[in-house]
Amino acid sequence: MGSSPYAHTLPTPSTPAGRDGLAAVLDRPAETVVALDFDGTLAEIVPDPEQARAHERVVPALARLAPRVASVAVVTGRPAGTAVRYGGFAGVPGLDHLVVLGHYGAERWDAATGTVTGPAAHPGVAAARAELPGVLEAAGVRQGPGSRRRAGRWPSTPGAPTTRRAPFEALREPMASLASRHGLVLEPGRLVLELRPPGMDKGVALDAHVRRSGAGAVLYAGDDLGDLAAFAAVGKLRSDGVPGLLVCSGSEVPELAERADLVLPGPAAVAELLAALAERL
Repeated sequence: MGSSPYAHTLPTPSTPAGRDGLAAVLDRPAETVVALDFDGTLAEIVPDPEQARAHERVVPALARLAPRVASVAVVTGRPAGTAVRYGGFAGVPGLDHLVVLGHYGAERWDAATGTVTGPAAHPGVAAARAELPGVLEAAGVRQGPGSRRRAGRWPSTPGAPTTRRAPFEALREPMASLASRHGLVLEPGRLVLELRPPGMDKGVALDAHVRRSGAGAVLYAGDDLGDLAAFAAVGKLRSDGVPGLLVCSGSEVPELAERADLVLPGPAAVAELLAALAERL
């Protein structure tokens, strides 16, 4: 009947480098690393971060794609174990070699072993977590029963607190001061202010994972300012001869969208991209 043999549509990147990256992924899947942010990329942004879950089509798409590529990695600021639970990644056939790089790469969860490895907590994390309720109160953020849960997620070590619902302008300066007092870094993003230890970012995590795997191509998808470091890492890999495709989930962060080779409307479209790649490969 002349219809396409593919049920899923594979979008065309808007840049020459992106088209080269996609071509390399399609030509050399066994040498490809597919790396993905979690919140805003695989899961919708929600007011309470503890209610975030991977889009319903993400895990089936990843389960089909993962056996066809060298590696699939989720790179997130969340604790690795939390991302695994909220993503529903554990024990899924096809995701036997999935890796979750949590806390910006400070933690690593391997599906093959089901274990999380990482360094000891940064000494400022516990102090910042203990002090944060006072910072919120001083900034005029109302705290009632259960407000710690509503105000944001409270990662396990080695990460530090995140706030999402509180008013940004009222919190930016006191959060920056809190970070400075305890040797942490303030990471602003989409509806989120996060404190993290220095020297940890998604670019460092992604570069180390890609180079360790010996990949000949890389796809990275993210949605927020914290993903700029990963985009920069892909740029460096490109200059070193490793083609890459940069995907932005949503257009709410212009700084990221303008650097992307492909801008998709959100997690549902990212799941569609993953399914289309699996189908083509």
